[in-house]
Amino acid sequence: MNLLLLEPGELAGDGTARLADRRARHVVEVLRAAPGDAVLAGVVGGRMGEAQVLSATASEVVLAPRLDRDPPPPAAVALLLALPRPKILRKVLAATASMGVKRLVLLGSWRVEKSYWSSPLLAPEAMREHLLLGLEQGRDTILPEVIVRRLFKPFIEDELAATFPEPARLLAHPVGAAPLEALAPAGGRAALAIGPEGGWTAYEAGALAERGFTPFSLGPRVLRVDAAVPYAVGQVELWLRGAAR
Repeated sequence: MNLLLLEPGELAGDGTARLADRRARHVVEVLRAAPGDAVLAGVVGGRMGEAQVLSATASEVVLAPRLDRDPPPPAAVALLLALPRPKILRKVLAATASMGVKRLVLLGSWRVEKSYWSSPLLAPEAMREHLLLGLEQGRDTILPEVIVRRLFKPFIEDELAATFPEPARLLAHPVGAAPLEALAPAGGRAALAIGPEGGWTAYEAGALAERGFTPFSLGPRVLRVDAAVPYAVGQVELWLRGAAR
């Protein structure tokens, strides 16, 4: 935990916060903070800064946060992702939040197992829990927007354009695609589409390509989704930075 995240409602009228959960245990057992010490803290959806430890016991920690700085800027990449299996989705949600991605669409694909849609992990509160873990890791306070759409075709035809207005659109696709560095960046932001394990079907890849998603290859290796997401997002951010020089 690199940032102690507080919910807005946990701040009392005097500006202090009392914690008695895993965060308090982290302050006492991992950080080994004592009264008078400072820890990095932030409010979900708000600012961040140092929080002075006023008291710390095995059952409760009292903090006085001084929120004097903004969270880091968002990543320049929005993500369209075929819904992965639940075990992988946990990792992807945390990784997405830690990298600063602020818009994530989880979409159905022909290769997405129907059973994945019944996972309790798709409940908003369950997803939020893993997104918060990612924010703690990445020292950020702004939660990503997560949109869940089970049907591929209606989303592509009716919502894609408004959901992803980014000037550059990229499709991670291993078949017959050029490496990313061979493409010319357009604008300072990009939408990135990553398919399921096994890749998009020819129809799905074609539908995305028709709407401006340019295929590119991540290389000769086959990556699991939880590895492909951070790898691809990082590559695209570097690609965009290179164009801005």
